Amino acid sequence: MRSSGSELELTIAILEGSKRQALFGPADANLRLIRAALNVRISARDSTIKLSGDNTAVGRAAAVIETLQKRLESVDHLSHEDVSAALAEASSEKDTNGRIIEVYAPGASIVPKTDGQAEYVDAIHANDLTVCVGPAGTGKTYLAVAVAVSMLKQSRIKRIVLVRPAVEAGEKLGFLPGDMQAKVNPYLRPLFDAMHDMISFEQIQRFMQNDVIEVVPLAFMRGRTLNHSTVILDEAQNCTIAQMLMFLTRLGHGSKMIITGDDSQIDLERGQTSGLVDALERLRGIEGIAVLRLDRCDIVRHKLVNQIVQAYGTNGMDAR
Repeated sequence: MRSSGSELELTIAILEGSKRQALFGPADANLRLIRAALNVRISARDSTIKLSGDNTAVGRAAAVIETLQKRLESVDHLSHEDVSAALAEASSEKDTNGRIIEVYAPGASIVPKTDGQAEYVDAIHANDLTVCVGPAGTGKTYLAVAVAVSMLKQSRIKRIVLVRPAVEAGEKLGFLPGDMQAKVNPYLRPLFDAMHDMISFEQIQRFMQNDVIEVVPLAFMRGRTLNHSTVILDEAQNCTIAQMLMFLTRLGHGSKMIITGDDSQIDLERGQTSGLVDALERLRGIEGIAVLRLDRCDIVRHKLVNQIVQAYGTNGMDAR
């Protein structure tokens, strides 16, 4: 990706074979429709498409191509309605000023879709520690993982460490069957799901074997100092004050920490104070630390999720 002023040039890997032709459409009709609708320049060569033009327009064109490529995972051809719907969705998104997050997966381009998400991505880049809270579906975890993967791809960090309280209340793993990896996998699954959109399964396996990507329960973080890493603590509302302090003091040189959670979804035992709630008060106003809150207008899952969250409210409800 190259940027000059308000101009942006972006190269995207695309599907090959018949899927590639289906993406382009008959006589490149789909590409011509995207070009005309968004006023971007598009050129295709081998297994890539190069987009250039205004930052916002290129970001939206990349989002359209990503949507169409995902559609082609389940169909063999794209209809005019498919392309029109993808264009309409991209055009309705908030202006994100070309904030395109580059990841490893071919054809994947991740763009914050709301003002709140754009502010979140900017905060991660600008601060060593970012705390983000908000309801389900606002992209807290997904965008944190995407930025971490992008930083790894750009060699700005050497490792990604994904951390989560392994059990909602107390991290009591002993009763679960299997070895330690089998015990913690159900609790770390959401982090894997996000990452699989950005890195191939085979490459994730290689990264994990080489400790480039590490996924660990919070209890296993004691005694470590993590340098040149991006460290993400997910579901932070379910850690105690002591656990939060322990996690925060793992921050090493050349590293970033991202803490995400929903302070309306606390599963700790009665009488325990959430480390996330406590940290929101203690850390606010410290230079180098960003504290943000996303809300229902930042929900980017299926359009009904926003209405469902509103209908149920978030107090005491589990909407992860």
